[in-house]
Amino acid sequence: MTKSSKATSLEILACDAGWRNYHFVKLTTEDGIVGWSEFDEGFGSPGVSAAIQRLSARVIGQNVFQHERIFAELFAATRPAAGGVVAQALGAIENALLDAKAKSLGIPCYELLGGKIRDRVRVYWSHCATWRINHPSWYRPPIESLDGVKAMGREVREKKFTALKTNIFSYDEGKPTGWRPGFGSPFAPEINVDRKILRDLHMHLEAIRDGAGPNVDILLDCNFNAKTEGYLKILRTIADVDMFWVEIDSFNPEALGYIRRQSPHPISSCETLLSLREFLPYFQAQAMDVAIIDTPWNGVWQSMKIAAAAEAFEVNVAPHNFYGHLCSMMNAHFCAVVPNLRIMEIDIDRLSWDRELFTHEPEIENGYLIIPNRPGWGTEPNEDALRAHPPRTSSGLLNYVARAEKLEHDPLMRDDGPS
Repeated sequence: MTKSSKATSLEILACDAGWRNYHFVKLTTEDGIVGWSEFDEGFGSPGVSAAIQRLSARVIGQNVFQHERIFAELFAATRPAAGGVVAQALGAIENALLDAKAKSLGIPCYELLGGKIRDRVRVYWSHCATWRINHPSWYRPPIESLDGVKAMGREVREKKFTALKTNIFSYDEGKPTGWRPGFGSPFAPEINVDRKILRDLHMHLEAIRDGAGPNVDILLDCNFNAKTEGYLKILRTIADVDMFWVEIDSFNPEALGYIRRQSPHPISSCETLLSLREFLPYFQAQAMDVAIIDTPWNGVWQSMKIAAAAEAFEVNVAPHNFYGHLCSMMNAHFCAVVPNLRIMEIDIDRLSWDRELFTHEPEIENGYLIIPNRPGWGTEPNEDALRAHPPRTSSGLLNYVARAEKLEHDPLMRDDGPS
C-alpha cells in the first residue's frame, strides 16, 4: 500500500545571520508533519525565495512521498529557464520534502538515501582566519596580524581538528585584508595576480602552518579570484607548501583540467554548479580530484546522482557547506551515505546567537561530526528565535562587497553597521 501525506502549506522564513540572512522552507503536511530545509540567496543568488513562492502552488496538494515526481514536474514547468536561481528553488523544495517524508516514517533522512555507511564524518574548519579577518564584529577574537593567523592555526590544533581551510589575503603594514577580486572586492575585473599577492599568500600559509603544526591538513580556497594564468602562478608559488587541496572555481572545464594537470597539489572544484548536466563536462575533462557539491542548491536526492556519476569517473566528493546548522545536518546525511566521500566542510566560528536558532547543533568530537539518528535531518529552526532576529533588508555577498568599498573611505563604518 502506497503511503500518502499531502502538502498543505509551504512558507518561507528568514532571520538575521550577521553579514547575511539564513533562509528556510517550512513545508507542512495534512498529518501535521513539518519538513524543513535551509537555502541561501546571499551567495550571488538573489531571488531564490521568490522562485520558491512562485513554485509552491504546484507543491500544495501533492504527496510528499513522491518527491522525485514533484521535482520532475517542477523541472518541466521551468525547463526554458533551467538552472540558476530556479534550480536552487527546486533544491530547497526537494530538501523540505525529504525531511517531511523521513519524519512521516519516523526515520533519519539517511535511511531514505540508502542507509548510512559511516557513523561519523571527518570535517575541516572552513573559513579559518577568514571570518575573523573579514567580519571581526561578529567572529572573535578579530585577527589583525600574522600573529593572529598563527594563533588561529594553534587554536585549530588545540581543539583537535585535523584539517582547516583558509583564503587569500593581502597584507599592508602587517594587517591582513581579504583579497576577493572575483567577487568585486577590490573591483578589478581583469583578475590578475601580482607578485605582492603571491608573496602575501605564501606568508599567510606559512603562518597558519606554523600555528597548526605538521599534522593538520591545510586547504586553500581560491574561489573565482584568478584566471588560468593566475591560478598557475598561485600553484607554482605554493608548490613547497604541504596542501591537502587547492580549491579553484572556473567556468571552463578544459581550462580547469589544464590547471590540474600542472598542479603539484590536488584540485577541488564545482561548488557553484547546478545539476548533473553541469558537472558532466568537468568529469569528462578530468578537471578535478574532488568534486564539491552544494546539496542545499541541488537538493540532496539530486546530489546523490551527481555523487554516483563522480564515482564512475573515479572522483571523490565533498559538500559545500558554509550556511546555518540545518544545512550542516543536511550535508551530514549526504556524507553518511555516499561511498566516495573525501571530507566535509563546516564553519566552526559561529554567530553568538546561532545556537538559539536551531533545536540541535552538530555534534563534533575530535574533528569528526557524529551523524544524528533523530528523524528527518535531525534539527529544526526555532521559530521563536527566528522572529527574535528578524532578517536584514539587505545582506549577503552583494551588499557585503558594497560595504567593503565604503569601509575603505570611512574606517568608522563597521560591518555590523548600516547596510
